[in-house]
Amino acid sequence: MQLFDVYQLFNIEIVKGKGCHIWDSAGAQYLDLYGGHAVISIGHSHPAYIAAITEQLSKLGFYSNYVINGLQQKLAATLGPACGYDDYSLFLINTGAEANENALKLASFHNRKKRVVSFKQSFHGRTSAAVRVTDNPSIIAPVNEGLQVTYLPLNDADAVEIELKKGDVSSVIIEGIQGVGGIQMVTNDFLCELRALCTKHEVVLILDEIQSGYGRTGKFFAHQYAGIRPDIITVAKGIANGFPMGAVLISPMFKPFYGMLGTTFGGNHLACTAAITVLEIMEEERLIENAQKVGAFLTKELEQFTGIKEIRGRGLMIGIEFEESVREIRNKLLFEEKVFTGVAGANIIRLLPPLCLTMEEAEDFSIRFRKVLKK
Repeated sequence: MQLFDVYQLFNIEIVKGKGCHIWDSAGAQYLDLYGGHAVISIGHSHPAYIAAITEQLSKLGFYSNYVINGLQQKLAATLGPACGYDDYSLFLINTGAEANENALKLASFHNRKKRVVSFKQSFHGRTSAAVRVTDNPSIIAPVNEGLQVTYLPLNDADAVEIELKKGDVSSVIIEGIQGVGGIQMVTNDFLCELRALCTKHEVVLILDEIQSGYGRTGKFFAHQYAGIRPDIITVAKGIANGFPMGAVLISPMFKPFYGMLGTTFGGNHLACTAAITVLEIMEEERLIENAQKVGAFLTKELEQFTGIKEIRGRGLMIGIEFEESVREIRNKLLFEEKVFTGVAGANIIRLLPPLCLTMEEAEDFSIRFRKVLKK
């Protein structure tokens, strides 16, 4: 059997990681400024993380959601005060796409409406409803087209109001910062207007914090810069530092019933152990504060470079836009300077490093990046 060939791969096999560094099968060491798509929050192979998962696996790896799992309750009790949503409920699944699927479903259960408002250049996942609210026709199959979705320009409150006035919108889904779309910023004023409009028209506001959440921007959630409270928040990526996990944070306005949502693997013992340990390490090592501090330093460094069109982002979620394609820049960073970065579109470099990135490592990246741009 062969693998289904859907990934355009670099000819590199990563076999080891430590902190903000990774090593390939040939022994070469790389500085990781991408964290495997913003997944690595506390750093690769953190000793406390390894110890916690190893200890749990020695006792029990998995059992179903038909019995009590005290680790789920411990995770909820830890996450609530850490993120500022202690009064919300927690539903656990395996991925970000699943989180958004369940958020959209929950909203429709709540108000019995069908249409969803999303935004241009958005990305919310690749499963049925999640891919339909993603603004990328090339990955939406005919079977996905049944959900009614309207894509609006980002930061256009007037356009949102026109749609919400029609009375058939179930939910508005928006990223805290658009990631795949190129680190496109949602303004604080727009989020405040969006919150007010959703409340006025009884539309559920869903904040997709899958990439922008979990401390990456220097606050637990990116939307907290605007001081609003969405009805539903979806998270994944950094929640468990690479162990597959997603979650939905649910306002008290939603009332559950047995069978309303469900999952086989979601909230399993290993995933919960990973997620609890991530929160403990984030607090002990003050990683949210570090993301804000190191991110500000790195952004200031980048602003001194010539040839860059624009730098966007918050904390350690940074987009570096150029006038031209960044393919050669990224390849030189990877193969010559041994630095992993990401891209968005053709002309944006995306930086999503582990939240434990140090000032020294940020400066190291700046030096290597400068070398590439001078060539």
